[in-house]
Amino acid sequence: MILEVHKAGFAYPGSSGTVFNGISLSVGAGEVLCILGPNGVGKTSLLKCLSGLLPLTEGKISCKGENILALSRTQVARTIAHVPQLHNPVFAYSVYDTVLMGRTPYLGFFSPPRQSDRVITEQAIDSLGIAHLAEKAYSELSGGERQLVLFARVLAQQPEIIVLDEPTSHLDYGNQLKILSLIRNLARSRTAIVMTSHNPDHAFMVADRVGIMFNGAIAAVGAPEEVITVEILQEIYGVAVTLLRNDGFGSMCVPVFNKYAGNAKLWRNNE
Repeated sequence: MILEVHKAGFAYPGSSGTVFNGISLSVGAGEVLCILGPNGVGKTSLLKCLSGLLPLTEGKISCKGENILALSRTQVARTIAHVPQLHNPVFAYSVYDTVLMGRTPYLGFFSPPRQSDRVITEQAIDSLGIAHLAEKAYSELSGGERQLVLFARVLAQQPEIIVLDEPTSHLDYGNQLKILSLIRNLARSRTAIVMTSHNPDHAFMVADRVGIMFNGAIAAVGAPEEVITVEILQEIYGVAVTLLRNDGFGSMCVPVFNKYAGNAKLWRNNE
């Protein structure tokens, strides 16, 4: 396994309680692991720990067999890329320069980008269909456009592991499908992907394995069809749902609404 988590726990300094504890999971090269769970269970904090941005308070994270805390920032940056759910820019860099920053781990201190770095940057921008934004200020883009730019920066970084926090949260339907397709293609090229999502359908579409995060722990890990069940979805999200399964088209999660009483009232799955 290229990334392994062993009995991990985390708490913010000064906090009276833990965000999560006892988490063990792993992901291999070419595998997509999707973590599902409600708001506030610690998914974002876990991803930051996996990326080396936050230190665990207990347990260990191993990257290619080495404790992530023993690796230099350059080693981590060449191996693991992180795409946050939200990013508020401080400076008005152009889209091109923002994506070019993905090449930073391969440059010497104060070294200018090489021609090869610029070629990789242009390829990343073209692959996301955002060449028309290249000269625009990143700070002036919409949330969805920023998300595409951050993904392009990750492609320019060429990591072995990509950690994605809600990668489709700000995207329209078409761009959601573009990113999900890109995730599958990256996995086929042996990139390991760890992502979070609030949409079980996305896990069905791209994940090899799913982890259910609930009450600060991983409650279940397995293939999407085994782990994503009506009972689990109703337990963690508190809504009535049903699952449609079709051998030709895969599985789909559908909320059950009482159309006569309005969308606020939910039917139970057996009504």
